[in-house]
Amino acid sequence: MAERLQGKSLHPSAGHVTGATYGMDITRRYPTFRDESHRTAHTWLEGRRYDDGAEGLWRINDSLYDLEDFSRTHPGGSEWIRLTKGTDITEAFETHHISRRAEQMLPKFYRRQATQPRNVKLTFHENGFYRTLKRRVRQRLSRVNLNPKVHSRQILDALLVSTVLMACLAAKLESYAVGLVCAICVSATIIAAHNFLHQRDNWRMFVFNIAFLSYREWRVSHVISHHLYPNSVLDMEISAIEPYLCYLPWPELKNSFQRYGSWLYGPFIYGAMFLGEFVKRLTEGISHGKNRLHLDDLIPFLMPVFMYASNPTSTTTILMMWLYIVLLASFFFGFIGLTAGHHHPKALHSGDVFPHDMDFGLYQMATVVERRGIGESLFKVLTTFGDHHLHHLFPTLDHAIFPQLNGVFLETCREFGVNMKVSSWFSQYIAQNLQLARVEPKKYQSRNMSPKKALANNLQHSSSSQRVTILV
Repeated sequence: MAERLQGKSLHPSAGHVTGATYGMDITRRYPTFRDESHRTAHTWLEGRRYDDGAEGLWRINDSLYDLEDFSRTHPGGSEWIRLTKGTDITEAFETHHISRRAEQMLPKFYRRQATQPRNVKLTFHENGFYRTLKRRVRQRLSRVNLNPKVHSRQILDALLVSTVLMACLAAKLESYAVGLVCAICVSATIIAAHNFLHQRDNWRMFVFNIAFLSYREWRVSHVISHHLYPNSVLDMEISAIEPYLCYLPWPELKNSFQRYGSWLYGPFIYGAMFLGEFVKRLTEGISHGKNRLHLDDLIPFLMPVFMYASNPTSTTTILMMWLYIVLLASFFFGFIGLTAGHHHPKALHSGDVFPHDMDFGLYQMATVVERRGIGESLFKVLTTFGDHHLHHLFPTLDHAIFPQLNGVFLETCREFGVNMKVSSWFSQYIAQNLQLARVEPKKYQSRNMSPKKALANNLQHSSSSQRVTILV
């Protein structure tokens, strides 16, 4: 069914599925370098350059473009263009450009047609779910009140100030109870900064770095990898924590200890995430002889500087308190992030059976199980990775304006027969451990659209896979 890479099929159980209309992953071949022991954003990008058929240029659908000169004037910042050279950016281009301006500019950068089919099988048919919703959101955005975006900035700024004050107070009082409050503030601040990480370059994206994470690395592992290909073999947020946490339902990937032991050792992995990311960047630089650190990687060290300024009498105490805050903040961040909406037995994962050539938007909807009660507050949304459905569909939009888009979103979901799966936060935590234990594939079945939309899609293309799928 799948192309092979070094004798390895796309999925260990690929032979269990027959027929041309269903698949077990969104890619035609198993990603190069996915099984490397040292998985980083750079090895992920390098693997894409092997697999995507972009021929050293930028691929969008089946066309190749040269964006080298344009990168210097790209409104979102040059880094987005520079990082993706030599890869297929179809999904990134579609989700990051809601207006038609970028699409209208493309012809001037066109070079030639690609010589091989796209590796990613997700589709963007004009009358499919995603393009239909995108047109309606584009029209709605012309009437959206942008003032609520100020609230997002105010929330992040207040969290940042609270973090600094709590860190200084914890150091001055030498209080680990205050340090616990500081750790909660650190986690909430980083998650809120994630809202700005997706947007064009801005100073608030640097706040993401306050506890050893890197906004640069996350623009690859989270924005370009996870957001575009959630729960698939291209999702770096899944592959990066294997074999310790194995969310894909592949029996060959995990033994009994990995399936059930995560209840015990999972929290320790959460706590090691922040420092682990920094160590990974250091070791990659040493092993490859390339500097992977930037000036903004010094941001995490500002916190102990402020702490020392508030209590210069004991360096050891300051360092111990700082480490305590970072480890606890990492735990809260990992706990919230890994239960935020994807790792649930009801969510589609690589290894489950689902329609071939699935609409991009329908795939995104099928991989999310939203938590109940989060969307009622912008503070909750910003600090817990809330509004997951709309955020995955339109990641560059500020969370503060999503409530104004809910009308067209829900209307389009009803028209296409899309059901949004939800669960409580507690059940989400239980469910992510059940997903770690799951090894049996589940089949997604089509649910019919409205007759009007089905007719429109049939006129556009004859694929029956453009219907939303639900887990049975």
